[in-house]
Amino acid sequence: MSILYLDMRILKNTVMINFRILILILSAGLPFSCGPIPAIGAVEKIDINPPLFISIKTVSPNEIRISFDETVNINAGSVKIIPETEVVSVEDNRKEIKLITGRQIPGINYSIQVSAADTRGNSNSFIAGFYGFNPDIPEILINEFTTQGTGRHPDIIELKTLSGGNMGGVVLYEGMPSNFRSRFVFPAFTVKKGEFILVHFKPQGIPEETDETENKRASGGYDSSDNAYDFWIKGGKGLSGNNGVLSLFVSPGGSILDGILYSNRTSTSDEKYRGFGKRDTLIRAEELASSGGWQSEQKMIRPEDGINPDDSTGTRSICRKSSSGDTNSSNDWHIVPTKKATFGNENSDEIY
Repeated sequence: MSILYLDMRILKNTVMINFRILILILSAGLPFSCGPIPAIGAVEKIDINPPLFISIKTVSPNEIRISFDETVNINAGSVKIIPETEVVSVEDNRKEIKLITGRQIPGINYSIQVSAADTRGNSNSFIAGFYGFNPDIPEILINEFTTQGTGRHPDIIELKTLSGGNMGGVVLYEGMPSNFRSRFVFPAFTVKKGEFILVHFKPQGIPEETDETENKRASGGYDSSDNAYDFWIKGGKGLSGNNGVLSLFVSPGGSILDGILYSNRTSTSDEKYRGFGKRDTLIRAEELASSGGWQSEQKMIRPEDGINPDDSTGTRSICRKSSSGDTNSSNDWHIVPTKKATFGNENSDEIY
């Protein structure tokens, strides 16, 4: 009985191996006959993996680029863009596909549905999001912020426009594009040189907290300003109090406009993560430095390269100096005296 059991087990395994080979042959489109069965290793090298979507970006008001991990062809009839936008042409047979479209609306959140197939016929379908290309991004800087807000003076970031333009698609991160706690993507609206934009990171959640794109007096809520455009992070819990990164980009996936590193730690504060204490903070700081958004006196970014927020409060804000240029360093910044925060107005040069 034991010998019969062993033979049946071998027979079962042989059948399963041969069946596996048959499935691989049929799925690969190979000719099949009653001849010798190919070696398993040779068959398993056949590509049966579908192409993988990597990224999508807009490069002009009428052009989208979609990247894959291998050369693909696109079924033009499968491409659908919502809100509905015409697909004029598709240039494929490459890793980065170029789509010519009807004119995109700056800052509008679009979704695109595409089917792609590689050279062996393996196909994949996906839906991805992108923001309408904005050709008129203003020059903007982070100008003032608080990270240790109080109940009546919650955390805020103030932006200042150095030129006119359209804010559609501009994105403010607590963190960096690849690693962030929260972000705000601005809708399309026109700004002039010298205007202020306030982003409130810990709203009360009341109806008066409305986003302003025209009337600067439309919004209520703590520290809203009649001299600035107010925007609110829905459900926001506030900024990291002592150790963080803030960044401003032309769009999700676009280039950096400005960035801030702040920390009350040092390189010796913690043996792990170069003193930052948390892996995510180190990742964000390194990404900020590599993007050119912050400078370090050493080869590697350190906590002490940032602005120390220890003396700041809800009314002692961290302000950009009016006399400084944008050197992407803590030298551009100071903490103002108590009750000298100036959100929605020109910064105070008084120092705490």
